[in-house]
Amino acid sequence: MQRVCVWFAAGAALVFVSSGPSQAEESASLPAHQYVGAAKCKSCHKKELMGNQHAKWMKGPHAKAYETLKGDKAAEVAKEKGIATPPYETKECLGCHTTAYGLPAAAFKKKPLKAQDGVQCESCHGPGSNYRKKSIMSDEKKSIANGLVLPTEEVCTACHNDESPTWDPAVGFDFEEAKKKDLFKQLCPKYVISAAEILDEML
Repeated sequence: MQRVCVWFAAGAALVFVSSGPSQAEESASLPAHQYVGAAKCKSCHKKELMGNQHAKWMKGPHAKAYETLKGDKAAEVAKEKGIATPPYETKECLGCHTTAYGLPAAAFKKKPLKAQDGVQCESCHGPGSNYRKKSIMSDEKKSIANGLVLPTEEVCTACHNDESPTWDPAVGFDFEEAKKKDLFKQLCPKYVISAAEILDEML
């Protein structure tokens, strides 16, 4: 990847003086919102006043989702399903065990997210480049208008569904029950004070 970038940077001047795309055309080709990664979310969500969601996420199953693909259970499931490649290298597995897997470079604010970081914040809350600022996050309507996704059943069942090789129809996935679990409450709390009050207290 670095060698390609160096070549592109070296050739940029040639493109610029010839017939390369204008800045406006390049901007138009970018997605409306880009992924920034959990480390950016952590800058605010490591605060106890905010609920320290980052620490709770790190201890939970979503942060470890990619690592589970390296375990014996994943290898057994892959063998049963006739998957020839290791689960941690298989696109059918990586789509739900990582964040923004397979998306083009333009989908990211700076660089693609690391697979080993598993299912990060933006898997459920949407790419955060435009809503992560204090001036936006202090207003829920502005946050949503700038790409924030409030997790719904549809968001969860994009991965928690019967297409998963470990799906158990006897257990299924009950969104209403999932919301009652501590993990969901910790990561998606409903604050008794406004986001603006929280942010003002932090700064």
